[in-house]
Amino acid sequence: MGFHRYVALGDSFTEGVGDPDPSRPNGLRGWADRVAAVLAAREPDFGYANLAIRGRKLLPILAEQVDPAVALEPDLVTIYAGANDILRPKVDLDALAASYDEGLARLAATGARLLVWTAFDPGGSATYRLLRGRFALYNELVREAADRHGATVVDFWRLKEYRDWRYWDDDRMHMGPAGHQRMAIEVLDLLGVEHDLQPLPLRELPVVSRREQARTHAEWLRTSAAPWVHRRLTGRSSGDGLSPRYPALSPVHDHGLG
Repeated sequence: MGFHRYVALGDSFTEGVGDPDPSRPNGLRGWADRVAAVLAAREPDFGYANLAIRGRKLLPILAEQVDPAVALEPDLVTIYAGANDILRPKVDLDALAASYDEGLARLAATGARLLVWTAFDPGGSATYRLLRGRFALYNELVREAADRHGATVVDFWRLKEYRDWRYWDDDRMHMGPAGHQRMAIEVLDLLGVEHDLQPLPLRELPVVSRREQARTHAEWLRTSAAPWVHRRLTGRSSGDGLSPRYPALSPVHDHGLG
């Protein structure tokens, strides 16, 4: 069975941050666009909406995106949410999961095929490793909710190749083009959709001295980590002022996707 009405919800992960394309809205492509292009090639009446906005926490995603998604009467829904909450200094994962469960129930009630994600495994990251237990607990709560609502789980935690920094953007927070392509392949495979997507070549990471590593890390702290922390302390978001890239179901060819 093909899909005709695909709606993607979430934050920067689904918006496509890290996979630049100046010809598209917000200057991004991303795994969801890549999936939509494959699905559109199979169904002439295919429509695609992407409601994701970078920086959104789980509760705003549910409040702002679920109603519009349901109104579009989708037959395929993907939602990735929670990462921006997990990274906060304090978070009530049980309360968060309860709200997520309610949102998933509403999406599942549409009858659409529903895909949700676990968080990735930060065990290979010196920066995020201290939160590994929090990530693991969140994942179990997501799996429980997915079971209750018949959702398919994209198990990011088990995709160990993402420990390779070549799948990530220089900001170390978002997937790069190779990471988005790999995720599109994973989604299509889980959906049972035939495709000809192939992994993108991985960029070369130069061998550098410890001094150069320290300089690069300091630059990352200045240009990526510090602005992220500042936004959190001031209650701002990287998505402030942005609109969804594709707020209504649209033919993929209208935006040059693929």
